Amino acid sequence: MSVAIALVGFIVALFVMMSSHELGHMVAAKRAGVVVEEFGIGFPPRLFAVKRGQTSYSVNLIPLGAFVRTPGENDPTVPGSLASKGPWTRMAVYAAGPLVNILLAFVALSAFFMLPTEVIRGDGVMVFSVSEDSPAEEAGIESGDIIQSIDGQQIREWQDVQDLVNQDGGKAKALILVRSEGSGESTSEQQLQITLEPKYDSDLGRYAIGVLLCWGIVTGVADGSPAEAAGIESGDTILGIDGEAVYSDETVLNALDSAVAGQTVEVVLLRGGEVVSASLQLGSEDVGVHSSWVTDTRIEKERVAFWQALYRGGDYIVHVPYLIKESIPIIREDPSKGLVGVVGAGQLTVEAVKSSGFSNVLLLAGIISIGLALFNFIPIPPLDGGGMLIGLIEGLRGGKRLSPKTVRLAYMAGTALMIALFVLIMYNDIARLISGGSFLE
Repeated sequence: MSVAIALVGFIVALFVMMSSHELGHMVAAKRAGVVVEEFGIGFPPRLFAVKRGQTSYSVNLIPLGAFVRTPGENDPTVPGSLASKGPWTRMAVYAAGPLVNILLAFVALSAFFMLPTEVIRGDGVMVFSVSEDSPAEEAGIESGDIIQSIDGQQIREWQDVQDLVNQDGGKAKALILVRSEGSGESTSEQQLQITLEPKYDSDLGRYAIGVLLCWGIVTGVADGSPAEAAGIESGDTILGIDGEAVYSDETVLNALDSAVAGQTVEVVLLRGGEVVSASLQLGSEDVGVHSSWVTDTRIEKERVAFWQALYRGGDYIVHVPYLIKESIPIIREDPSKGLVGVVGAGQLTVEAVKSSGFSNVLLLAGIISIGLALFNFIPIPPLDGGGMLIGLIEGLRGGKRLSPKTVRLAYMAGTALMIALFVLIMYNDIARLISGGSFLE
């Protein structure tokens, strides 16, 4: 049922994004004095239409978006056509569609951040690893240390560390740590107070102290145990077991409780900054993992304020170029996950909903809407960016038109490229589905 709901949600979101894109073009065209003969919801055959002024508003049978029909779009001799307008006006009309998609992305992302979310909180946060030559390493912070407070303010979640480190422009911070020493029953805890000065990280765009955080660390693996056979190592962090997030001894036991001897469960681990998986075959004995966890870890529901949700939605959009830059190595490693069409976006939506809940439709809708805007801004005809590029060239030439032959060749070449790209993306999406590939592997 959740798959069907996710698909319906995806189709509705995609339909709204594509229709709004064309609505943006229509509104901008009308304001520029362009005659709009028809604005259609869906694609022909036509079901019915209502005419208002010069424009027919139609509803069509095939629900795959919308369209705007204007007279002689590429013929400047036709009165009221888009081509008859100046280059800067044409650029504005072409840009209106993608800009509406960016606005929709902002609305969807802000709505997503307004929803109540589950947040893991505890009595401090644990240090998984320390970066070389970082303020944390210089101050003597070690893997397994628990950061309890910064400048006297209690740490309850990972975001607290980032927020407090970035306060006051990266001034020196006083940290209270708890460090466990020894093992087993002889374990003792020592409280430490250190002072360090955060450094500005230009890649992250904020101050950082150089730590990767977690909720718990594997401190030992018993010889000959199922955990050793699965390849679980000391220093790993257990993130999940058979799709269930874990963050304490209790949640680990709960995740294993329904399993029976001889059954194999998938364990997701954080190791050396990378996420890896291990197949753990359960026996009648203990799995053989000894772990240290932050005390009093729990899940709480959180709802952010309206204005904070708007800020997060806008901040996400502003950081899209950075996110694209960071995804380049992943795309190089597996281009099939970078080239995603409608089928791939639908698969990703279903996987995200199954993994993290239906609210992720809003998050995916925002991301897809941004992707649709960026794709249409590519300066290749017949995309909006291609029309903007032609307008820009003619504007820089003082309004002198490119020859009809040049424009026609540009559109023919661009259309051929778009068709080839569409076929390649569709092939990748279908091949991924047939092979059982996943975006969340």
